[in-house]
Amino acid sequence: MTNVTPSPTQPITAPSAVPVAIAHGDGIGPEIMAATLRILTAAGARIAPQEVAVGQQVYLGGVSSGVAPDAWDTLRRTGVLLKGPITTPQGGGYKSVNVTLRKALGLYANVRPARAYAPFVATHHPAMDLVIVRENEEDLYAGIEHRQTDEVYQCLKLVTRDGCERVVRYAFEYARAHGRRKVTAMTKDNIMKLTDGLFHRVFDEVAAEYPDLQADHMIVDIGAARLGARPETFDVIVTLNLYGDILSDIASEVSGSVGLGGSANIGASVAMFEAVHGSAPDLAGQDKANPSGLLNAAALMLTHIGQGKVAQRIQNAWLCALEDGLHTADVVGPQTVQQVGTQAFAEAVIERLGRLPQHLPAVSGLGNAPAISVQVESRPRAVKQLVGTDVFLEWWAADRNPDVLGQQLQGAAGEGWRLDMISNRGVKVWPQGLPETTCADHWRCRFLWQDPAQPVGHAHVLALLARVSELGLDFVKTEHLYTFDGQAGYTAGQGQ
Repeated sequence: MTNVTPSPTQPITAPSAVPVAIAHGDGIGPEIMAATLRILTAAGARIAPQEVAVGQQVYLGGVSSGVAPDAWDTLRRTGVLLKGPITTPQGGGYKSVNVTLRKALGLYANVRPARAYAPFVATHHPAMDLVIVRENEEDLYAGIEHRQTDEVYQCLKLVTRDGCERVVRYAFEYARAHGRRKVTAMTKDNIMKLTDGLFHRVFDEVAAEYPDLQADHMIVDIGAARLGARPETFDVIVTLNLYGDILSDIASEVSGSVGLGGSANIGASVAMFEAVHGSAPDLAGQDKANPSGLLNAAALMLTHIGQGKVAQRIQNAWLCALEDGLHTADVVGPQTVQQVGTQAFAEAVIERLGRLPQHLPAVSGLGNAPAISVQVESRPRAVKQLVGTDVFLEWWAADRNPDVLGQQLQGAAGEGWRLDMISNRGVKVWPQGLPETTCADHWRCRFLWQDPAQPVGHAHVLALLARVSELGLDFVKTEHLYTFDGQAGYTAGQGQ
């Protein structure tokens, strides 16, 4: 076993060097960062690294976000971060560095290319060459969760129109800038008709502005299946946060190795670049880790800061090393001529700078790729009107018979309100529910305002809740029902 102590970051001096924040990371992070920076130096990258403290030691120093307070100023000043993988300590109270950076810095688009390198890296899909653009700030990753009853936990899915438009528009601009032909949206809007439905609707609106590109939509479950079975049919995929996280890992694995994937996180003023894989602490200090994921992320960074020709030179040298059979342990296979360690692989890439691959398609055109700028125009606000409220109760009495609960709540409705329905876990159970439906202790009780003589207001809702409370019923949440420009901003109760 060889212990490798990576050399500290050496300044890369060149005319007009671009300041770049560098976070070495945890586990294998320092080793692969050292290898990556050696290659960037040899290739003539014009960057001026500035180290920032991010990761495990910052966590253990008492900063729950894992980002040192003085790192924020460096990130704002440079606008670019090349980050090694991070280890989040076990136990509660620690926030994900990635989620913190993405949301705090407005990094709205996560860009993950996934390409096959067959036969030099084994894959069943040698023609695969796609890019996944994932919304990066909202969806279920808002992380807003509650335990509402003894039995039921809730996670809020938040989706905004601006968030959808930014990432969708970025996907189309990326496709156009990089010579791609088609953009595919993936959602689950057959079930989540408002949140995922918004993403699909915005996608269709934006797609109409790009007649030079093909556009299509798929339900995410069949889309994921086809990505695993026929990835060569996709070009650019754009999707919501959770789906994008899952799909990008599927794509990386199908392409041959998660260890080869680089990732870009793009915002209006800051961008972060990282490997797709984790910190692999079990490999730390052994000179075994593959630096390719971080190197490919660094190539994305160079393209982003206008040094696409350098990125192109690096990626072609990297392809030559793969073709020559110089492989790290994670991609060893029939085409391997020599298994090499982290630093030896970096040296192999450096020795091939200036060469073009002979079997794999050479990387070209990066020096001509224009910078991508996305603008979301403001829209007039909709006319919003309160029309009802959903009252969520914790209730388990009377053998959880919804007819008993419905009778009680009808008495609490009072003047102006009508109890419209009761649902349990999204299924309508009153009126006319089915006795076979399994009910938890969490009930959604929908009240609609019926008095045309006066508009409903918050005071009416508070009076309703007071009457519900007087019955000894525990309401754990309310959700107001609104129309927007006359259109319902809520889903109907799900019946049988």
